[in-house]
Parts: sequence; structure tokens; C-alpha cells
Amino acid sequence: MKVILREDVETLGQAGETVNVKDGFGRNYLIPQKLAYPATRSFSRVFEEEKKLKDNRDARATVQAEQLAAKLGNLSLETSVKVGEEDKVFGAVTAADIAALLVDKGYEIDKRDVLLEEPLKALGIYNVPVKITSEIKAEVKVWVIKE
Repeated sequence: MKVILREDVETLGQAGETVNVKDGFGRNYLIPQKLAYPATRSFSRVFEEEKKLKDNRDARATVQAEQLAAKLGNLSLETSVKVGEEDKVFGAVTAADIAALLVDKGYEIDKRDVLLEEPLKALGIYNVPVKITSEIKAEVKVWVIKE
């Protein structure tokens, strides 16, 4: 049985490819799971339409992500921490703290998207990368100051 893959299937191929599979695998798994269409002319047209819609959707999402990255690139966050003698910081500024500061500014950023290698443990100005999408990242300036 020939099928057109709607999505990437690890053992078979990439989306859009026409592959030969056993009849039972195609009818009982790929087609019900919406991973493939039967390889007919009508379904190839349906797949092409789906692909156009998906490409348009992805292009709009990319534009929105780039706009958000530009806004975040101009953003400057300030956090105050307790310090001891010789400006020794008690605790640290973590990715969760930075994400909370971003939420306070009106940006819905998850703490897992703040790409902080290690917590900030000293006073100063830091450029912290923030992941918008898998390809688009922005840098936010974070000021760590005395309380």
C-alpha cells in the first residue's frame, strides 16, 4: 500500500513523501493516527492545501516571534538582592526570578525559556538569553543591584 506521509515518521520518512508500507500498518495505524493519507490524486491535493496553510501559519508565527524578540531586546529588567559585607550577594537570581520579572512587565515567558547557564550571584549588568522559538532567541538586560 502506498501512502503520503502527513508528518515526519521516524522509521519511514519525512512529511510529503510517498512510501510503500504493509497494508495493515497503513490502514490500522498510519491513517487512523492521521500520520498519512492513502496515495491518491485527491489526497495529494488535500496534502498540498494542508501544507500551504501550515506554511502560512508558520510564517505568521515567525513574524510574531521576531517582533517579540525585538521588544525583549530593548527591555531592561532590574532586580534588587540583599548583600552582605564587600557586596557579597545572599542567594542568587535564578531563571524563575527573571521569568517572574518578565511576567510583571507583561510578557508570558516560561522559566524554562530563560537560558541562564548558572544563577547570577554577583552585582552587575547581565545579558540573559531568552528562547522565543527553537530558532529565535532574544537577549534581555538584567541589572542586579543592592537592596
